[in-house]
This record gives sequence, C-alpha cells and structure tokens, in this order.
Amino acid sequence: MTLRIIDMRTPDGPGQLHSLYRALRLTRFRAETGPAQQVHDIISDVSERGNQAVIEYTKKFDRLELSADNLRVSAGELAAAKTDADPQFIEAVRRAAENIRGYQQRIKPKSVEWTEQGITLGIRFEAISRVGIYAPGGKAVYPSTILMTVVPAQVAGVEEIAVCCSPGLAGRVDSNMLAVCAELGVSEVYRIGGAQAIAAMALGTETIKPVSKIVGPGNLYVQLAKKQLYGQIDIDCFAGPSEVLIIADKTARPEFIAVDLLAQAEHNPGSALLVTPRENLAKEVAEAIQRELKTALRAEAIRESLGIYSAAIVVADMDEAVTIANDFAPEHLQLMIAEPEKIIGRLKNAGAIFVGPYSPVAVGDYYAGPSHVLPTSGTARVFSGLSVYDFLKRTSLISYDQQALSKAGADIEVLAKAEGLGMHSRSVTIRLDKKDRR
Repeated sequence: MTLRIIDMRTPDGPGQLHSLYRALRLTRFRAETGPAQQVHDIISDVSERGNQAVIEYTKKFDRLELSADNLRVSAGELAAAKTDADPQFIEAVRRAAENIRGYQQRIKPKSVEWTEQGITLGIRFEAISRVGIYAPGGKAVYPSTILMTVVPAQVAGVEEIAVCCSPGLAGRVDSNMLAVCAELGVSEVYRIGGAQAIAAMALGTETIKPVSKIVGPGNLYVQLAKKQLYGQIDIDCFAGPSEVLIIADKTARPEFIAVDLLAQAEHNPGSALLVTPRENLAKEVAEAIQRELKTALRAEAIRESLGIYSAAIVVADMDEAVTIANDFAPEHLQLMIAEPEKIIGRLKNAGAIFVGPYSPVAVGDYYAGPSHVLPTSGTARVFSGLSVYDFLKRTSLISYDQQALSKAGADIEVLAKAEGLGMHSRSVTIRLDKKDRR
C-alpha cells in the first residue's frame, strides 16, 4: 500500500476528498452505542464501588492484579525508576522540561487591575487547585505526554497533580514514565488506565481524591469517559487520532515529507495528508514512502493507516491549499514552501503550525516548548492546544464608589426593570436615595 493521490483538478477530485473526510470523521468521532454504554456502566460502577471496581476493571482490561494498597505507585518505585533510567534519557527530559517551562512562563497571563473615576475593574488568574493527568500506555508509551501536561500545570501554580499511568501490554507501567514523574517532582501516581482511571480521578475512590480537571490523550474509551464526565469536571478536549497536513511546493524535499507523513501514520490510526500544487512532488513522495517502509519498525500498521486515512491532494494553487487546510483544521500543520509568510496569515485553523523544512512535528512532540496535547478531528476550529491557560481560572474584580454608582444607577435601574427584577433595581436605589441612607 502506498500513498493514494487525489487530484482536485479532475472532476472526481472533490468527491474523493469528500469521501476521505467522511472516513476520517467517522473514525474519529464514532461513539457507537456499545462503547458509550460500556463507558457509562464503568463510570457508574466506579461511582458505587470505588477501589474495588477499579481493581476489577484493571484485571479485566490490563491483566494486572492490584489491591487497594498498591493502586498508587510508591515513592520508592518512583525513585528507583529515575535511578535506573538511562542517564541520557534523564538529561534529555531535563532539557525538554526547561524548554517547556520557559515557553509556558512567557505566555502565562498576569492579573490586571485599573481605576478610573471611582471605578476599579480587573481580572485575577488563580490556578486550579487539583488536576488529573492521563498518560496512555497501551500499544505505545508516551513519557513525553507527562512532560507536556505536568509542566504547564506546574507553571500555572497547580498545587496537587495526580497522574494515572496506564499499564502497558506487559501489565506494568513503563519505567520511563515513572522516571519522568520523579524528575518533575510528581509523587501522586496511580497504575491504572482506561475509562476506570478517568472515573476514579473525576469521582474519587477510597484511595484517590477527586480532581477538578482531567487532561491528556487516550483511546476512544478514555475520551468518551472524559466527555461523559464533563461538567462534573473540566477537560481539555475530546481528542481523536493524531494527524498532520503538509502544504508543500516545488522547493520541498520529497524524503522529508515522506518521513513526516509516516511519523503520523505509524500511530495507526493516524491521518497524514500532503497538499501540493505539484503533481510530480506527490508522486515523488509516494515513491519515497515505499523506500522508507522497507525499514520501518511499524510497517504493517503504517500501511493500514496509509490505506484508510492518508492521501496526497493535488490542488490548482496555494489558495486552494489554504482552503483545504482551513476546512480540515489539522492537529499539526506543516509548511514546506518557499515563502510561508505569504499564506500563514490566512491559515486560521490548526493546533500547531510548523514552519520550514527543519521543523518536523517531532520537535513539537518532544522539545520545543508548546504542549503536544492539541485539538484533533477538525476541532482546531474552536479549540486550542493545551497550555498554562488551561490550568488557570479567571475571576473578575469590580469596585464602584458612591459617585460612580450614582452615575450608573439610572441605567442599571432601567435594565433591571426591563427584566422584571425589582430587587436588582432596589439594590442600587437603596444606596443612592438619601432617605434610605443613615
């Protein structure tokens, strides 16, 4: 299986593109009655039986025998994981954490307050007191997710951070994930995953104190659990499989594009789209993909993803490329073109934009500073990537002196009476009428 080519310049092109979009949307947002009901039942069970329900689901789904005493990873295990980790890995983690921390500190909003004519207004930012982080660990493990979620929370000033690390296929939590937790100073870590972990963090159990917000990626069941519990707790977003859209022109190197597409396809499911006005480039990329697949570690998974979720889309010009990118609203948008400044201002919908041939998505995944937890499945139209903002609450400040209230009083009375709320009006007049003041 190689990369299919959709030529938008032909009569069949738009129809093929529509079919691809439809396949992607169905894959990402499928919430069949079965999984949704299963998740609902798990949440209800955890709500009623707490630890025991979590223990039973962990045995059933992750083949891991737990007890109430070892749901939580001990301080000794965390310390040992860090001690036993490859020193080069720990050094790379430290440098990545420094980059993430620096970026988040620069963008962290500040409280503002001002006074004019007897009126003081402002806005205060306060950190959410307790949050939960979900770090998946099924087919693959993601120590980087702990970096990309915990560090922004720490910069925001979150006092309590609980991490649920999903056990992997071997029935244990990856030691590198525990090492990253230890390096970041996170001491509250649980060896549970799936919908039962989300329910436990949201609702609390005998062992796990409930959190106010849950962030982090996960499979369909994890995302459905977050969605069903939203409102009782806050969440980052309802995320689907990873995706990239690359806009490229004749200056782009086919082998760079090929590897970047394969990097998303290897998530399986993961969508990888090339949009270019150069038909020859699309063909060259398809050939480069075939060469790379000969030595790819996850070749079969990649081939499956390429066949269902990926394509090279040949467009008439860059204007059409921009339109497709904005319609697709990708998680990752790469620009491999000679003059990116000519179109970047028109690209409105993307989780993160990577500019230039030496800015692969992996730089953002692991190192640059912005979090790699990004909106997928077209939700970049309305959602943003995870950042320090997501761990802060906003509180308005309002203070009027007597003169300022007197000036505004008549307007407030009119608006309150229009809504039939007499005591709202009275709360102003009682402060202004001389006969009511003592």
